[in-house]
Amino acid sequence: MRDGDRMRGVLVAGLLALVCAAGALLPPWVAAHDGEARVLIERADGVQLWFDVELALTAPARRQGLMGREHLAPWRGMWFDFGRASLVTMWMKNTPLPLDMLFVRADGRIAAVHARAEPYSLETIAAPEPVPYVLELAGGSAARLGITRGDRALLAAAVGTRAQRVDGGAKAVE
Repeated sequence: MRDGDRMRGVLVAGLLALVCAAGALLPPWVAAHDGEARVLIERADGVQLWFDVELALTAPARRQGLMGREHLAPWRGMWFDFGRASLVTMWMKNTPLPLDMLFVRADGRIAAVHARAEPYSLETIAAPEPVPYVLELAGGSAARLGITRGDRALLAAAVGTRAQRVDGGAKAVE
């Protein structure tokens, strides 16, 4: 084996060890979700708003939620899928930022909006009726963007349209 090959092997091994060690230092929420997707919120007036969301599809991801997050970008969120409609309850334990919680029916209609949930609160926040989904957005987003009960929130597994920013949001274009 030549010295150059041996040195390259040592460098690759060292880099691999460094990457593994760095992964162990990452906050728990980095790998706590079940993937990413896009959500389209269509307001009653027809305005379409696109959000990039992390998915919480499994019990561990739903339990972790957005706990520990100190920042959530304006057009990001988390989509919780409970598998079936139930009287979902949420809380803000270990969550340092206010969140808007949108309780979403199976047909995509927003059943309720709980605005600006209080950080770190152990108070339970209950859906007013059985719902299978909850969308969490940065606190104040619903009011700022005019999102209300009766609007539609649809999960797009794969977005097949281009999107362009309109009025600070994203609107689908053909």
